[in-house]
Amino acid sequence: MRMELSDRSRSLARDLFDHYDSHISAKLLSLSAGEWHSYFEKPFPVLHCISYFGIAEVAIDLIKMKICDVNERDSAGVTPLIWAARYGHEEVVKLLLEQKHIQPDIPDRICGRTALSWAAGSGREGVVRLFLRRSFVNLGVMGRWWEKTPQVMSVLFRRGCAHPDRPDNHGRTPLSWAAEGGHEGVVKLLLEREDVTPDGPDNSGRTPLWWAVRNGSEGVMNLLLERKDVNPDMPDNYGQTPLWWAARNGRKGVMKLLLEREDVSPDRLNNDGQTLLWWATGSGREAVVKLLLGRKDVDPDRTDNYGRTPLSSAAWRGIEGVVKLLLEREDVDPDKPDNDGRTPLSWAARSGSEGVVKLLLDREDVSPNRPDNNGRTPLWLAVGHGREGVLKLLLEREGINPDMPDNYGRTPLSSAAWRGSEGVVKLLLEREDVNPDRPDNDGRTPLSWAIESRHEGVVELLLDQGDVSPSRPHNRGKTSLSSDTLGLGILEV
Repeated sequence: MRMELSDRSRSLARDLFDHYDSHISAKLLSLSAGEWHSYFEKPFPVLHCISYFGIAEVAIDLIKMKICDVNERDSAGVTPLIWAARYGHEEVVKLLLEQKHIQPDIPDRICGRTALSWAAGSGREGVVRLFLRRSFVNLGVMGRWWEKTPQVMSVLFRRGCAHPDRPDNHGRTPLSWAAEGGHEGVVKLLLEREDVTPDGPDNSGRTPLWWAVRNGSEGVMNLLLERKDVNPDMPDNYGQTPLWWAARNGRKGVMKLLLEREDVSPDRLNNDGQTLLWWATGSGREAVVKLLLGRKDVDPDRTDNYGRTPLSSAAWRGIEGVVKLLLEREDVDPDKPDNDGRTPLSWAARSGSEGVVKLLLDREDVSPNRPDNNGRTPLWLAVGHGREGVLKLLLEREGINPDMPDNYGRTPLSSAAWRGSEGVVKLLLEREDVNPDRPDNDGRTPLSWAIESRHEGVVELLLDQGDVSPSRPHNRGKTSLSSDTLGLGILEV
């Protein structure tokens, strides 16, 4: 319990503040003023210091002496009222609000937040009550029409009104900040107001409910969901609803609560055409995937804007548990190509997800030779990205074609030779159905690619093949032994 200052203490405080601006304590205080210290070009003004610490007795003396401007801004654009409100100093807030010329709605210059906004975001319920008594409604101004009448707004502002729904620079209102912080008492106070919009989005399209869900504030969420004027399925500017963020942050209880509502769509698309299930599969959230797969209103094979299914997303990231769940569904096509013609197997092969490749190769309805729009098969992609383990799995599959060229006529062997992947080249050369001297559309063979890329080990492996011709010309009339490709020791011997 804070004791009142003695007369001697108050006298000493006055002496200090007579020379406050030049005192070392003022400079030190400016360096310790939270995240705003870098904005201070000069020490705190004296009344700001008193408000920061909440010393009401000294504040009374300073105001009586009329040596301080109650609306003065410091270097960060912060008023004494903001400091007192942010740190919950009710006595100082009350004292400042009683001053004839106080303007409680002056925002700071950094965030554009008012004293009420800071009090709400910090959960200062008593301070919020003080501000709400000075709001427009309590002065007889109803509705939200003042937003269209700046002249009236200016008059009311000068009369010391507090705007309980005033947005900051990011469009966030006091209710938005209170909801994010999980401050139920403050949220209740604000929701009782006719001049507070309970579902107002900020500049990113995020509502108070969105912020409450994002941070798992179930109590606040329940208060908001009781309102008929709150849309529980409103997306933000990225098309992500509160349900999305409950899933993203692992809020299972919040998810279940939202999914119980008929006005929440679990299969709603975001701006990329992705459903919540699509995101959950690619993020490895098995619990979320199971929850969504248990619903009849969720399409487990719905594609995004690029034609990629949830299975493709999980396969690309190598999330075996999720892939298993999806492959158990009859309404999931395990070989569905996306807009680029890539199937889940293509994505798994490209990323080197051996466990997923095994799961997909066990399916009879998955084609191991299906090319994408560039003519590249899963095996070609595995070779092109140096996935030796995946290549071994694919070569074991019956009916696999290890020599299938892409749209440029380049075979998997040509790709491996160009990249210098000796282990992959060895595996392919062991196959009788691989032509080690097959030219591409430019007439280049695997040997010419290996020489051009200066991979001596691969060159040796290819020259050991009896059916590889180092003097075979390509379409520009040059051979593998042309002067501009010489320099490898193996060819100079």
